[in-house]
Amino acid sequence: MVSSKVSNRYALSLLSIALEKNMLDTVYNDVKLLISAFNESDELQRVVESPVVRPELKISILDEIFSGKIDKETTNFIHFIIEKRREEILYSVAEKFIELRNEHLGIVELVVKTAFEINHNQKAILKKRFEKILNKKITLNFKVDNNLIGGFIAQVGDTVYDASMKHQLELLEKEFVQGGLSLN
Repeated sequence: MVSSKVSNRYALSLLSIALEKNMLDTVYNDVKLLISAFNESDELQRVVESPVVRPELKISILDEIFSGKIDKETTNFIHFIIEKRREEILYSVAEKFIELRNEHLGIVELVVKTAFEINHNQKAILKKRFEKILNKKITLNFKVDNNLIGGFIAQVGDTVYDASMKHQLELLEKEFVQGGLSLN
């Protein structure tokens, strides 16, 4: 809970800096790149969060990875977190920043799970329909879920829209069982 509050404070500070310097999109892209790097390399995240690795080495590693790829303001902010020995919350600060940025812009994140990768046209249709349903701008985050047979499951915050074949079959089975019929 304490690290959540601390992450929130740091993320709010980064948001304030980004807004003050009119760099919201730049910092957003930088933070997405940082999250992506951590997601792609467990080793990188372990090194950065390790209490035994010296802060100077962590800064050096991150500078080498992100040199020329992220803005100086974002780099300075990352250095500040590491110098304050708060590197274990760097990932959660990045996630919280994106959440706060989206909230500031009135954007909600829609997580869509599908049985297989869907094409750009299908993604655009889903985006347009959910923007109409929610009456908000959305960002899409697609994930493939091998447990699904077909269809999709979409989640916005705590609300889940289940249009999966698996769910439809479960509903059908429930109707059969309640009617005294069996699928076996």
